[in-house]
Amino acid sequence: MTVNLIRMLSDFGLVVLIWMVQLIIYPSFARYTHENLLSWHRIYTKRLASIVIPLMFTQAFVVAYQLYKTQEFFTYCSAVLVVLVWLSTFTQFVPLHNNISKGEKVADSVEKLIQRNWIRTALWTLLFMLSLWNNILK
Repeated sequence: MTVNLIRMLSDFGLVVLIWMVQLIIYPSFARYTHENLLSWHRIYTKRLASIVIPLMFTQAFVVAYQLYKTQEFFTYCSAVLVVLVWLSTFTQFVPLHNNISKGEKVADSVEKLIQRNWIRTALWTLLFMLSLWNNILK
């Protein structure tokens, strides 16, 4: 399997996942009762982490490798976008999920997840489009 194929697969997996999270999963959080959301959220975060973590690390390692091997527009843009996704995830989304897990500011955190996740949705969509352009349309 080539590096470019691994990159395409991880980018595709993340773009599909983020659109499902944005359009289905996060909005559904607003429909749970407080108690049911707290119970489900513990399960949800563990299960989703088992999918997201390998994909994010794969994408990050492949992008770093591509940047090391070839310094060009595609690799620079990809690296910047990956860094922005990671910063967004760990500065905004991990704290919001922690609030929900602790039962603190739950309604506010759910609303922020829904609104702010458009940032990651856009970033991962751009990453996939770049990958598609670099591998197929170029």
